[in-house]
Amino acid sequence: MSELQKQILEEMKVNADINPKEEIRTSIELIKNYMKKHPFLKTLVLGMSGGQDSSLLGKLAQMAVMELREETGKEDYTFIAVRLPYGEQRDEQDAMDAIKWIQPDKVMRVDIKPSVDAIEAAVNQNDFLVSDFNKGNIKARERMVVQYAIAGDTSGVVLGTDHSAEAVTGFFTKYGDGATDLNPLFRLNKSQGKALLAELDAPEKLITKVPTADLEGDKPGRSDEEALGVTYDEIDAYLSGECVSEDAAHTIESWYLKTQHKRHLPITVFDDFWK
Repeated sequence: MSELQKQILEEMKVNADINPKEEIRTSIELIKNYMKKHPFLKTLVLGMSGGQDSSLLGKLAQMAVMELREETGKEDYTFIAVRLPYGEQRDEQDAMDAIKWIQPDKVMRVDIKPSVDAIEAAVNQNDFLVSDFNKGNIKARERMVVQYAIAGDTSGVVLGTDHSAEAVTGFFTKYGDGATDLNPLFRLNKSQGKALLAELDAPEKLITKVPTADLEGDKPGRSDEEALGVTYDEIDAYLSGECVSEDAAHTIESWYLKTQHKRHLPITVFDDFWK
């Protein structure tokens, strides 16, 4: 194992072998303890895409607020699931199936298309052209603007779905889906997230759905694995300390190194990062 892989494994905190029941409990307890430590907080806010990660975290969030209400006698603990489509979402039914399974306390729906298109049009008036890729990042950031707008008026915590297989590759938008208050899935790889969903008796389609950020208009539904150039199975194996192909290791490590800025707070003169 290379020194770089050792560094990555230390940072990503993935255990090769897990007990799904125990990991479910760990995530729920993290959420509950955070809420109890900050008694002014009353809601959990999470954007629901219909994919594996938001489905899993949504279920854990709903379980957490139900336990909080029972343990504290305070009925105002609430989980708000937020649908954030850009116009018409191709996999809308998947999102609605996830919400039906989770049964959140409250569901809100905000179409981000008008605001994203307005930003694009305003920027383009300056002899500039927003690329399709960049517009995808604008979509991700606008979704977080909405979630924090909801959290701001509900004494809420914005939950993030980032897990270690995404974190290592930087497969999130800086100040978009990477801008959250609490990441209860960090330490898990992709296959472990599936194991937790199975333990929770999630519908099979939510467990096996092909992961996609679905941010690029020119490449709708493009899979994460196609975008990354490496499979989640290879990433999971790498994060578990297993040997993977030289090409897979190089790809994972390349993503890790060039996305380090995403995993770091804003740089000051006191950081070595900039030197």
